[in-house]
Amino acid sequence: MKGKYEVFQYIGVPIETNDSGQYQIKTDEQGDFKLHSWRTGKHTKGKYKQIGQIFLTENNLLVAIVKVNPVAFKDRHTYTPLQRFTSEVVSSQLVEKAQAKI
Repeated sequence: MKGKYEVFQYIGVPIETNDSGQYQIKTDEQGDFKLHSWRTGKHTKGKYKQIGQIFLTENNLLVAIVKVNPVAFKDRHTYTPLQRFTSEVVSSQLVEKAQAKI
């Protein structure tokens, strides 16, 4: 099929920087957080390299990847496409804290 590409679901946690410039999980007023799903799209920039890698959503939200799943091409519209991968990676402690929610 023309234009077909590999699709993966990226389960991630929104992140932000603290006053020291370190990445931390973005929490709500109760100090809780949720995991969300995105996918690679036809126009996604960059390449996935590892768990903990940061990507930007189409709304410019920073997200750290905590799990990756393959997705059938026909099921790709179930998930929101991400904008681009960055070369930055969060700490393993942050990843472990987020993975505890899975």
